[in-house]
Amino acid sequence: MPLYRTRSQQFDDLVLDAVARLEPRWEAELSGVEFAVQEVPEADELVDDSMPLPLARTVPGRPNPDDPAQPAAPARIVVYRRPLMARTENDGELSDLVFDVVVEEFADFLGLDPDTVDPNYRGGLD
Repeated sequence: MPLYRTRSQQFDDLVLDAVARLEPRWEAELSGVEFAVQEVPEADELVDDSMPLPLARTVPGRPNPDDPAQPAAPARIVVYRRPLMARTENDGELSDLVFDVVVEEFADFLGLDPDTVDPNYRGGLD
């Protein structure tokens, strides 16, 4: 295993760490969600200049028409690396913001308040 990790790999680790922090309480719910990292939002997400740059998005899952008990595609939470890195000044802030963004997106997916998903939620998107 290489000792050096790129910034991109380090960011991926932050997302995995955020999900791992939620697993003890939300293991069953997390099993139906994939997490991904993308550099920047897709062009179609940037159509409105009056809105701030998105930091993440949730892509709903698709049901399997042959077997409704098994999804054709699970829900996916996509975290945008560059917008998050641009909003922070150091690794500690980045880690906190990544965690808050993951909590917010997961809470939205579940239809819950972020504080319900994790009491340590700090309101990172304010």
